[in-house]
Amino acid sequence: MVVVTKYHSDMGEVRQYLVSSSGQMSLPAAARHRWDLDDGGPVDVIDLGFAVLTLPRGEGRRLLNDLVSRDDHAAFVRSLDDDPELATT
Repeated sequence: MVVVTKYHSDMGEVRQYLVSSSGQMSLPAAARHRWDLDDGGPVDVIDLGFAVLTLPRGEGRRLLNDLVSRDDHAAFVRSLDDDPELATT
């Protein structure tokens, strides 16, 4: 039996990346290859407040729909305005 997975053997590793003064950061090469982004392209980004999650395009909405209802997510986003460090201007 052959098991096919979209995850790479390095997936569980924690690595540090440098964020530029303009807020840019590189997506690791292994993820770019897996997600077919060798020439660049869009990704989904979810700001969780305590972390930022980067996903292949189209996966962000699916993940949120699986984890949290639309109403709960909207309430969470509205709550960010109460925290000046997380406010969505």
